[in-house]
Amino acid sequence: MNQRVRALFRLFAIQGTWNYERMLGVGMGYAAEPLLEDLKAVDPVRHGEAVVRSAEFFNCHPNLAGLALGATVRAEYEGVPGPQIVRLRTALCSPLGSMGDQLFWAGLVPALVGLTVIGVVLGAGWWAIAGFLLVYNGIRIWTGYWSLRTGMASGMRVGAAIGSSWLPKAMEWITPTAGFVLGATVPLVVAWYLDGFGWAAAVGAAGVAVAGFALTRWFGPGLTSVRFALLAMVLLLLFRRIGL
Repeated sequence: MNQRVRALFRLFAIQGTWNYERMLGVGMGYAAEPLLEDLKAVDPVRHGEAVVRSAEFFNCHPNLAGLALGATVRAEYEGVPGPQIVRLRTALCSPLGSMGDQLFWAGLVPALVGLTVIGVVLGAGWWAIAGFLLVYNGIRIWTGYWSLRTGMASGMRVGAAIGSSWLPKAMEWITPTAGFVLGATVPLVVAWYLDGFGWAAAVGAAGVAVAGFALTRWFGPGLTSVRFALLAMVLLLLFRRIGL
C-alpha cells in the first residue's frame, strides 16, 4: 500500500481522534506520518519538526482536511519555513470548515435525505436507503481523494487551487438544489401521510420545490435548505389545520 493510500485511509478516520485540546490535530499528524516517511532519510531534523507541526491544533470539515494535509506536507518537502507552514494551517481552518459545512451538511446531505424519503414514499423501500449510502459514501471517498491530491500538488498555493476548482461553483448551487429537493419532499410526505397522492399533491410539491430553490438561492446561508423544509412543514400543517 503506497503512502498516499495509507494517508487517505487514515483521513477517513480523522474524526475519531477529535479532542478539545487539538481538535483534529492528532488525526492530521497520524495521517501525515506515511507522507513524511521519505523526508526522514533526506533531513531527519526537518522530519522531526514536521511530525510535531502536523499534530498541532487544527480544525476544519473532515471531508476537506486532505487539502490542508497535502498542502502542508508538500511545503515541508519544499523547505518552507516552519512558522509559514503553521500560518498556512491556521489560515485554512475557517475556510475549509465553512466550505465543508455548506457543501455537505447544509447541501449534499439534506438533498440526498430528501431524495431518499421521496424514494421510500414512492415505494422504493430499502433500495432508496441503500442508494443514499452508496451515493454519499462514493462522493465522500472521491472528495477525500481529490482533496489530498490537490493539496499535494499545490503546496503553499492551495488557496488559488481551491478558488479555481469545482468547489466554489458547487457551493453556489448545492444549497438551492437541496432547497428544491426538500421543498418537493415536504408536501409529498404530508400528502402521503394525510390524504394520499393526487394532482393537488403534485402541484403543491412542484410549487414548494421551486420556492425552496429560489428562496435558498436568494437568501444564501441565511436560509438553509433544512430551515426552509421546517418552515414549509409548519406552513403546510397549519394550512391543513385551518382547512386551506
